[in-house]
Amino acid sequence: MNILVLGGTRYFGIYLVRELLTQGHNVTIATRGITKDDYENKVSRIVFDRTDSDSVRNALSGKSFDVVYDNLAYCSNDVKSILDVINCNKYIMMSSASVYEKHWDTREEEFQPLNKRLIWCSRTDFPYDEAKRQAECALWQSYIHINAIAVRYPFVIGKDDYTKRLYFYVEHVVKEIPMYIDNIDCQMGFIRSDEAGKFMAWLADKDYSGPINGSSYGTVSIREILEYVTDKTGKVPVLSENGEEAPYNGEAEYSINIDKAEQSGFRFSNLKDWIYELIDYYI
Repeated sequence: MNILVLGGTRYFGIYLVRELLTQGHNVTIATRGITKDDYENKVSRIVFDRTDSDSVRNALSGKSFDVVYDNLAYCSNDVKSILDVINCNKYIMMSSASVYEKHWDTREEEFQPLNKRLIWCSRTDFPYDEAKRQAECALWQSYIHINAIAVRYPFVIGKDDYTKRLYFYVEHVVKEIPMYIDNIDCQMGFIRSDEAGKFMAWLADKDYSGPINGSSYGTVSIREILEYVTDKTGKVPVLSENGEEAPYNGEAEYSINIDKAEQSGFRFSNLKDWIYELIDYYI
């Protein structure tokens, strides 16, 4: 198929593009042209500014693709700027589990974009979670004629995680830097960056539409992570209300239900089979 990937030069977008190429698809990436890639002549390239509607229109107007992957849709206006100018048989949007009020066994049905008032907004008009909700509202309410999927992941982590949120905890233990953690026993779900990209690529030719969750099986708590680092290094966490604010503070205990993905035929890995190897790498 002819596939357009908006983004695709860093993090799980790299794994998405690599997997699509492995599957034999013709891939075009659309980026700002700032981050270099190593795809050589295996992909076609479009340079545009996603936040500038004129740039998007000039770059994509009238173009047609079998599948469009949108890793850069952070608000309703982002969705509009793409779907108003491009033709595609399928649109796969990188959404987020942040659209939910997360809890144990969080399911797709718990956020219904059709039941929420659509507000056309920019990325700075709302916090991340609400802006993502509005991106989905735009997709399902204004472009109902398009065969679409919204992929909802929890935190994506890996050796290439530029957010360094999980790394924060490891570094603070190893360097004995005080940190403030308000949810040390909070169980949380994650997905590995390479698996996040592979699942999105797997969806390219699947007969599925609507929101779909993705996550590794199982959960882990911040306490378990810290105890593992202590066991490996002998360093004890310095916990203090005056310490640096930990990045996962404020997160409620949750797990992500992945029955829909599993029933469609995709099998995710078990979190405990790989997260400690990642922590070893961070150490």
